[in-house]
Amino acid sequence: MSFQAYLDAVEAKTGLTPRQLIDLAASKGFDDPAVKAGPILEWLKEDYGLGRGHGMAMVHVIQKGPQIDAKHVGAKGSHRDESALLWLDGKDSKPV
Repeated sequence: MSFQAYLDAVEAKTGLTPRQLIDLAASKGFDDPAVKAGPILEWLKEDYGLGRGHGMAMVHVIQKGPQIDAKHVGAKGSHRDESALLWLDGKDSKPV
């Protein structure tokens, strides 16, 4: 599953875009680089029912932003993405 597909699935499961979840996380202080993944994963599981894989995708964008390693762009296999910049504003609004 591509990184973008994880984020799209998070939106489908929670009803919130990744950007909305990032804003909520920031309001809780989870965007602080000193915060470890554990508390974020716990929040995402308790409040939104997200498992570890989807949660870790959100941890990445909460703490590091939408940029991913370019090695996944255009690669073959299940973890390939179309762009090194993830779309955070909802799957239905993603440009074609």
